[in-house]
Amino acid sequence: MTDKIDKVSGPADTPPAGTLPPEAIRAIPVRHYGRWVSAIVTIVLVAAVGYAFSQGNVRWQTIPEKLFDPSIITGMWHTILISVASMALGLALGVLFAVMRLSKNPVTSTIAWFYIWFFRGTPVYVQLLIWFNLALIFPVLNLGFYKDEMTQVMTPFLAALLGLGLNEGAYMAEIVRAGIQSVDEGQTEASHALGMTQTQTMRRVVLPQAMRVIVPPTGNEFINMLKTSSLVVAVQYADLLRAAQDIAATSFAVMEMFFVASIWYLALTSVFSVGQYFLERRFARGSTRSLPPTPWQKLRSNLQNLSNWRR
Repeated sequence: MTDKIDKVSGPADTPPAGTLPPEAIRAIPVRHYGRWVSAIVTIVLVAAVGYAFSQGNVRWQTIPEKLFDPSIITGMWHTILISVASMALGLALGVLFAVMRLSKNPVTSTIAWFYIWFFRGTPVYVQLLIWFNLALIFPVLNLGFYKDEMTQVMTPFLAALLGLGLNEGAYMAEIVRAGIQSVDEGQTEASHALGMTQTQTMRRVVLPQAMRVIVPPTGNEFINMLKTSSLVVAVQYADLLRAAQDIAATSFAVMEMFFVASIWYLALTSVFSVGQYFLERRFARGSTRSLPPTPWQKLRSNLQNLSNWRR
């Protein structure tokens, strides 16, 4: 029986004598003409905007001259400082009030709800002005163990920090709360079954798993903080925008200095966006089968697809 099967199956594996093997299939990529049309339309619009600005009364040589002005560089570092400090304060308050909001204690949960309701419901610009003008209703700060004039205590930096940080804490509280609630309740029950306290469970089990949900919106909030920090000009803090305005007041290059400030804001947000991407990629490990490609991998893949399309 085996010999018969070999004799029947043997000739079927090889083509008959005198016949040619089948040709290899040549795959032709699909032509995406819509992409070319959208690219052409975009180029035309960008060229039109560029032509309009070229016809405007703009002293373009002033922009590279003032781009690295010492006062601009100092203001840029002040912007980074107030943004990082405010975000750190907002993150700490966000974790605290998120845990309080989820607490079964009605007092702590009500306090957290009121904090989130108030600071999310009022504009950050108004909050900055309130902190900066607090000396109008409290001329002297008297804490019992510390007493001083409010104008000496509430410096522009402190007013900016409280205005931005407390407002950010309300938004971060909701982000952290959503991240905590995304963790399955069975994780908490298993931790309690192992003898962990509520604090240990939150610190060792819940929060590490919630970071995958918390990190992406937190990165967006920090990038938004970089731009929102321009409002601290209202409390006379010497940030990037304030430095640009001071130079514009003496050089009469108002629009040019706004362009300089915009360039630096774009550069800062771009750098921190790259950092956010790699941070998200790190916390995505273990939750996805394959990590998202890095910007260099995306560029290499796009170039390879373009070369394949030309073929």
